[in-house]
Amino acid sequence: QVQLVESGGGLVQAGGSLRLSCAASGRTFSGYAMGWFRQAPGKEREFVAALSWGGGSTYYADSVKGRFSISRDNAESTVYLQMNSLKPEDTAVYYCAATRGGYWYTGRTSDFSSWGQGTQVTVSS
Repeated sequence: QVQLVESGGGLVQAGGSLRLSCAASGRTFSGYAMGWFRQAPGKEREFVAALSWGGGSTYYADSVKGRFSISRDNAESTVYLQMNSLKPEDTAVYYCAATRGGYWYTGRTSDFSSWGQGTQVTVSS
């Protein structure tokens, strides 16, 4: 298993930007496809974005397309989520996840085996 630690969350006004980071350790980072999920109070955890092992393929939830961008630096064992044009409905705890499986693009939480502890993102109106 790979260990994941998220950072970069915080409070931002609507229309602002944040960049989340997820640092991985313990196993070869390039062997994992990566994803970001989020969970708002009282709601189920939902898919946000995912990225293939080499970073050449990405997949986004419709709600964040054109506003969020996922990327990775395999040399630094880190995956990023750049969030622009933030909206109050983006408020949630954001989780980083990793998988060695081939179904990283499905958006299902069950396809990811390793999870970080989460970082809070709050967008004020």
